[in-house]
Amino acid sequence: MAPPRTPEPKFFLVDDLYAQGLERYAEWFKGAAPHQLAGEKSTNYLENPPSAERIARDLPDVKLVFILREPAARAYSNYLWSKMNGLEDLSFGDALDREDERERTVLPRLRFARPHAYFSRGLYADLLQPWFERFPRQNILCLRCEDLALQPRRLAERLHRFLGVPLRPNDADGLGVINPADREGAQQPAAETLGLLRARYAEPNRRLARLVGPDFDIWS
Repeated sequence: MAPPRTPEPKFFLVDDLYAQGLERYAEWFKGAAPHQLAGEKSTNYLENPPSAERIARDLPDVKLVFILREPAARAYSNYLWSKMNGLEDLSFGDALDREDERERTVLPRLRFARPHAYFSRGLYADLLQPWFERFPRQNILCLRCEDLALQPRRLAERLHRFLGVPLRPNDADGLGVINPADREGAQQPAAETLGLLRARYAEPNRRLARLVGPDFDIWS
């Protein structure tokens, strides 16, 4: 995997990085052996159509893996992350109500972090559409984040088969904390707020199910 892992490479996202050319990108994989597959992890690619255009142009045969979390839980986890990093002082409900306004005025230094994009980042069908339009369906794998905890070995097997590498079940062992914002004992959102949020996601989730097909077990 390309460094850095934290923060992420973001090569196809950041204009100044991309302007350095694919030779610069290739340097991140110079340690790979001839028999190894090379890859990278940059979560912001999903929500950035220009990244889809660049990757389709430069790496048309690439295999893409998107790990999606139930969107209401993802939104609240995002909220906890923003609070943890001193970027949020509103209640979860108020933050959802003011999302559009705050997204329009986000500081340039936070344009990729988007600390207040709680609802919009869970509209997965909309976010995935540019990728499905540009890449063969067989080159896209969508997995559920919950399965990292619920069935990690099965998830790893699906990933390995998709990549065409020998199965490595031990890769799924000892994953530890997936998201530090979801620490044990973290305050939970009001049930009414969470219910309203899940109702807002019902129709987008139906569109997601139609887009990705029956292999993805959509959240009930």
